[in-house]
Amino acid sequence: MSETETSGPEPLYQRVLLKISGEALMGDQGFGLHPPTVQRIAAEVKAVHELGVEVCMVIGGGNIFRGLQGSAQGMERTTADYMGMLATVMNALAMQSALEEHGMHTRVISAITMNEVAEPYIRRRAVRHLEKKRVCIFAAGTGNPYFTTDTAAALRANEMACEAILMGKNGVDGIYDKDPEQHPDAKRYDKVTYDEVLQKNLKVMDASAIALARDNKLPIIVFSLDEPGGFKGILAGEGTYTIVHG
Repeated sequence: MSETETSGPEPLYQRVLLKISGEALMGDQGFGLHPPTVQRIAAEVKAVHELGVEVCMVIGGGNIFRGLQGSAQGMERTTADYMGMLATVMNALAMQSALEEHGMHTRVISAITMNEVAEPYIRRRAVRHLEKKRVCIFAAGTGNPYFTTDTAAALRANEMACEAILMGKNGVDGIYDKDPEQHPDAKRYDKVTYDEVLQKNLKVMDASAIALARDNKLPIIVFSLDEPGGFKGILAGEGTYTIVHG
């Protein structure tokens, strides 16, 4: 397979950031990593990469440890957040292993220095990896407590000059006006503005991430990870999803 497909329409975007939650890696389990699920997501990334699209990723850590939840249970917030950052590194390494089993070149790039398992975050080096068609997995959030992996995704997407953030969700194929699992009459949006997301509290990403995307006119596309080929379909303008725009 060549780096770029010679047939088919040109992808809508040439460089994207895929943001998934740690819970997306659990499969049907209640916690931890489910290797077949990690492999399935890696195959979706490979299908997009084979279109010639440059891909970077941010993965949450909620399947292992969630800083905010630890804080709510009495743990000091800064310590809990750092523990959550370390959980994202574990998920990034699992995804790296799965991607490399699919024959892809990857780099795990951590905002917390841990040279034995990941590269430190250096923007120019990360951009160069993308130009060389390597998949970059950004781990450890922003390296700072009180910032979520949503904010890290918006920050890294802007730093890497990505053309869109793709939010892969579990069991939800876009943004709804209310929880579709609890309300059968929930309405799905095809398009929604950044300001509407903030004003209606639509729970796409946290407010800091939405504001950062809005200020830099970076579209956010919310789609279901459960739909086979959904990630690749979006690059062709197909499938079901919601786009957040200006």
